[in-house]
Amino acid sequence: MVLLGTSLGPEQNEVLRYRNYLEARLLAPGTIKLRLDALRRLAYEAADSGLLSSDLAARIRRVKGVRNLGVRLGNWLTVEQSLALWRAPSGEKLKGKRDRALLALLLARGLRRHEAVALRIEHLEQREEHWAIVDFKGKAGHVGTVPVPGWAMEELRVWLNAAGIDPRSSVE
Repeated sequence: MVLLGTSLGPEQNEVLRYRNYLEARLLAPGTIKLRLDALRRLAYEAADSGLLSSDLAARIRRVKGVRNLGVRLGNWLTVEQSLALWRAPSGEKLKGKRDRALLALLLARGLRRHEAVALRIEHLEQREEHWAIVDFKGKAGHVGTVPVPGWAMEELRVWLNAAGIDPRSSVE
């Protein structure tokens, strides 16, 4: 078989058939890439151990993955849906104020649930007249700083004041 001027061996044909099988199952490009990467690593390790010739491992590793066209999958909220979600909890009781503050952070900064749960008041700091979540551990353990918009910070202040926590002493 010839593909773009490159002669493919039977090993590459098998990897291509596996890729085609994964595509036929309508798996996401990222999932297919992950599974093909596992095969490539296996070929590399087998070549390092002397179980597979390095030439054969190189041919297996040259099999191309699928193109990821950057389409975001999933259900994304519209602006109207986001506002409705944020306004859903009643701001009359403490629990509603807490929920509104948490939803404000989730929506404004795109925090993941586990990131929001790990958030502490000490993470909030004012820097150059703007509020930020500092030294924040995000996905894959990455530590960074995330700016917090004024409207979300105002929701936090409302909740902290209602809870009897002085935001000026904790968050300055």
